[in-house]
Amino acid sequence: MSSIAEIGNEIVEDFELFEDWEGKYEYLIELGKDLPLIDEKYKTDEYIVRGCQSRVWLHASHDGDKVFYTADSDAIITKGLVGLMIKVLNGQKASDITTAELGFIDKVGLKEHLSPTRSNGLLSMIKQMKLYALALDKS
Repeated sequence: MSSIAEIGNEIVEDFELFEDWEGKYEYLIELGKDLPLIDEKYKTDEYIVRGCQSRVWLHASHDGDKVFYTADSDAIITKGLVGLMIKVLNGQKASDITTAELGFIDKVGLKEHLSPTRSNGLLSMIKQMKLYALALDKS
């Protein structure tokens, strides 16, 4: 399995394939469509990511020291953003997730091209994913 940094580099390369942000947004939407489906029982207030303007449900489970996420959102770009983060962090060791430097987000220019509320939502998703990993970290 690729490391978080390797997957981040692959995402930077993927984003470089698009000449404009319209193409990059389409890529994000596709990532949202590829999300592992979250079980309906997790689409409750308990699993909502706080700080997102849209509703985002995020669930984490673990198998040994690896963390697995499922998620959904009621907004297509936001669903793509959580899909992007799952692509990077899913199946990684909890200890690696909690310490991950996610520099690819700046390299692809997400913060500059997202509205402030979406940017804050992305940060909230990352924080929640790291908190889940911290809670599941057995090392």
